[in-house]
Amino acid sequence: MEFSIKSGSFEKQSSACIIVGLFEFNHLSFSAEKFNKISDGYISALLQRGELVGKVGQMLLLHHVPNVLSERILLIGCGKEQELDEYQYKKVIKNAIIALNNTSSIEAICCLTELHVKNRNTYWNVRQAIEIVQETLYTFNQFKSNQVELHRPLREIVFTVSTYKELISAERAMQHGLAVASGIKVAKDLSNMPPNICNSSYLASQAHQLADAFSTHIVAYIVDEKKMQELGMNAYLAVGSGSQNESLMSVIEYKGHPMPNAKPIVLVGKGLTFDSGGLSIKPADGMGDMKYDMCGAAAVYGVMRVAAELSLPLNVIGVLSGCENMPGARAFRPGDILTTMSGQTVEVLNTDAEGRLVLCDTLTYVERFDPELVIDIATLTGACVIALGDQITGLMSRNNSLANELLTAANQAGDRAWRLPMFNNYYEQLDSHYADMINVGGRPGGAITAACFLSHFTRKYIWAHLDIAGTAWRSKKVTGVQATGRPVALLSQFLLHRARLDIND
Repeated sequence: MEFSIKSGSFEKQSSACIIVGLFEFNHLSFSAEKFNKISDGYISALLQRGELVGKVGQMLLLHHVPNVLSERILLIGCGKEQELDEYQYKKVIKNAIIALNNTSSIEAICCLTELHVKNRNTYWNVRQAIEIVQETLYTFNQFKSNQVELHRPLREIVFTVSTYKELISAERAMQHGLAVASGIKVAKDLSNMPPNICNSSYLASQAHQLADAFSTHIVAYIVDEKKMQELGMNAYLAVGSGSQNESLMSVIEYKGHPMPNAKPIVLVGKGLTFDSGGLSIKPADGMGDMKYDMCGAAAVYGVMRVAAELSLPLNVIGVLSGCENMPGARAFRPGDILTTMSGQTVEVLNTDAEGRLVLCDTLTYVERFDPELVIDIATLTGACVIALGDQITGLMSRNNSLANELLTAANQAGDRAWRLPMFNNYYEQLDSHYADMINVGGRPGGAITAACFLSHFTRKYIWAHLDIAGTAWRSKKVTGVQATGRPVALLSQFLLHRARLDIND
């Protein structure tokens, strides 16, 4: 898909289709008013006959409008003008793209980016539009032997802005939006891969491919089981002990900071390429979704690609904690006590609480980078899904400044997060009679106690935890279960802010 930005007299241009907004009570958007004027009131006459009332998602496709050079005009309802918010805006863009594909328009001019969305600006409108278009057109069908392709698929979209002054902001938004959309796509592709293909070795190969593609800024290397044993990463190794696939931790180092030795931002992604639950085996219903237990690693991979594509002036290290949790003769057991890389001991009560065991050793490993801060991303707890559903990512941190920065990035990117508390009382649920801590704190506050567990291994740096168990994948009526690519947009926005490259008009 090709995108471009234009300002000026777009109503004089020829296109297969032009998309314009219409509000309730027959209020025309800026562009719709222009087309109504040059067509001698053609659009307003249709509205007076009740052809369209402007409710969100309503559409009317007009052919050969008088005095309009373009073949078609797609009128799309945007609701009440003063109430257009980001949720409605995204819905409008998505519906417009679906309708465009059904018209066999290979290119179009989209005037929806000129709309006034509550508390948003031109930069946000354009960037979100690009990300929504790519999201709407996304497919994962590479394992289908018969792939159905549209006869005339949409290939080019021109977004419009009202004034030339907005053009610079819009072009920057397009650059960022394309990079973020690309990062989301590769994260979704990686997450949607079947677990017989996407194992720890596959994650490692993807890390090396990224390094090859951006060799100027990226190097990648692998920490294998032999090295883990030398380092004392016994918790990480225990989780993968029941699998025939080797546990591999993939490290991706991006250096873009003008000061090469500047402290890096470290992103750690849980990469359980399949989670059966181990000996505490999961129910069969829904176990197929457990290929998505590596979405944290996939998100980190996607963000690293965004950093490289935008040549961000930062040092960023992404760690993909690849592993597979399977039952077997060598599998770890409930009742085992593991000595972690940090020297702290953990009593295992449930082998299905394995992600935190992989992460705790990874979080100790990254101390060697002397990080500016560390963020881990994990499909960690079903408790987070119960607490926040599938719309909002759980955020936990003992550092208010970092937590607020991430919440701001989440709001700016439209990739929502909500902060959960980490009061000292919760730590009592992790007390063990036989070790320093247990690996599960019970059902009450399960997402919080999981974060409390991880915090024991993050005392030497600033740290935050994102629980994406509810947001990393979703069941869709048409496509079935698919990865969402979250929180690539959130983390990309966080890095853009850190690099001082985000724009707020």
